[in-house]
Amino acid sequence: MIRNRLPACAGLGFKPEHFDAIRQGGKTPGFFEVHAENYMGDGGMPHAMLGHLRQDHALSIHGVGLSIGGMRDLDRAHLDRLKRLCDRYEPESFSEHLAWSSHDCTFFNDLLPLPYTDETLARVAEHIDAVQTHLGRRLLLENPATYLIFRESTWDETDFLAEIVRRTGCGLLLDVNNVFVACANHGMDPRAYLEAFPLHAVGEIHLGGHSEREDEDGSQILIDSHDAPVIDPVWALYAETIERIGPVATLIEWDNDVPDWPVLLEEALKADRLLARALPAAAE
Repeated sequence: MIRNRLPACAGLGFKPEHFDAIRQGGKTPGFFEVHAENYMGDGGMPHAMLGHLRQDHALSIHGVGLSIGGMRDLDRAHLDRLKRLCDRYEPESFSEHLAWSSHDCTFFNDLLPLPYTDETLARVAEHIDAVQTHLGRRLLLENPATYLIFRESTWDETDFLAEIVRRTGCGLLLDVNNVFVACANHGMDPRAYLEAFPLHAVGEIHLGGHSEREDEDGSQILIDSHDAPVIDPVWALYAETIERIGPVATLIEWDNDVPDWPVLLEEALKADRLLARALPAAAE
């Protein structure tokens, strides 16, 4: 099974509107990440741009449509398209979400939460085994941003993730903003969550912005919206995490209300500066 690794630096999600600015030269991130489902066609401009970027940059492919936690078997046609994409670009990383997003022939434009039960655990592990076998490469599984907790859950999320790693040999994608969002929504301590997280399995980190809304009861809720800069408390959690585990490939996610290239690049450079500070601590 292929276990390529991204360089331990900051990366950015590739947006076609930034292609000309990137091609003009100058400072660029250490890697780019793309959503797999945007590149499942055979050709056209998307592949022309991605092929150009791949010549000089490491690549992370991030899936959003496998429905790892779904009740049904994985979509074989989707898996086949994903394999063709990974074989074409040989990415340093492939990742997906601990969530479900489809049922029968219905596909939801969202990543929906799961109850953490023995049944769910067995299903998720089975699906991850199927993905890793089909692709011939290791999968990184991302922790979710959640807005509810299921009464039937019998596992803590961190223990659930650790057991998935033990059973399947997959790695983890630690989304620090998701930790902040979920813990704020559930009245939990994000530092305690990270203390319990299986950090040894982390192969990539995500950072992103979120928004604040009120639910129907007037209570504040945080939404993982990817439409704003990373806030200071999330940067602080990130800095503490990489001081513990050392530098890890870190993606800045900004998918909505996308800013101009210099603004986005500055977010990546901020992550790079924190990664550089973590090097001495990791060496101790």
